[in-house]
Amino acid sequence: MTVVCMLLVGPSAPSGALFVRSLPVDAVGDVVPNRVMTWNICNPCEESNVDRAAEIATYAPQVIGLQEACVRDVDRIRDYLESLYGLVYHVEYGMVLQHRGRCGGVPWSPGGFGQAILSAAPMTDRVHVEYPDGGSEDRGYMAVTTLVGGEPVRVFNTHLAQRRQEAVRADQAAVLAAEVARHDRAVVLGDFNAVPDAPELARMWALAADTDAQCHPSPAGSCKPTTDWHSKFDYVFLRGLIPLGHRVEPTPYSDHHLLHTDVDPA
Repeated sequence: MTVVCMLLVGPSAPSGALFVRSLPVDAVGDVVPNRVMTWNICNPCEESNVDRAAEIATYAPQVIGLQEACVRDVDRIRDYLESLYGLVYHVEYGMVLQHRGRCGGVPWSPGGFGQAILSAAPMTDRVHVEYPDGGSEDRGYMAVTTLVGGEPVRVFNTHLAQRRQEAVRADQAAVLAAEVARHDRAVVLGDFNAVPDAPELARMWALAADTDAQCHPSPAGSCKPTTDWHSKFDYVFLRGLIPLGHRVEPTPYSDHHLLHTDVDPA
């Protein structure tokens, strides 16, 4: 039966992709040029990269920021996006760990773990910074310049320290905010491990707005949760760009939801 399936699928099918999850009928057919997305893909979760690629292909953003990502996983996701769905992305990495327990690999060449940005347009001026204090695990941010809505935009992707490390996150957010402040137009993607009214996010709120106009640090704000434990930890902060609409998309393939937004960069 396996041989028959391989003959039917053909030799061009990527390894492990014999049974590909079909996209919903209302899935986007091509890259949406003004759409950005953030997604903590969960590690270690042992999810299929075919399924992860299908989730991304459903919404087909111009730019995707991934957290808790392994280089090998991101490479496969990118390959599946192209070979299965015709979506071609460039990729840049911001790895903070070489960790066999997180990402496999042989002892002398463990897998890289951290952040990645996929963009339908080429990326330039990549910057990768590890925070001076990562907390219980090394953390950092990366940034690139790429096109969003046909205009050059500085895009950041970060993952702040785990919960119950408020002081560490405050210092990390200060480092990130100082760099974001240098740019008139920026998109900041990531898992900040903090709810909107957490004091450690004050520096970011002073520079940029959440893509959801109803979500702000005031207790009166109404923010959709982005995690399975019903907290908002994931953000698309916009500086100098106008949000046109956003969606939080629960997924069975991570404990974080996908968050995507369409923007006007003019």
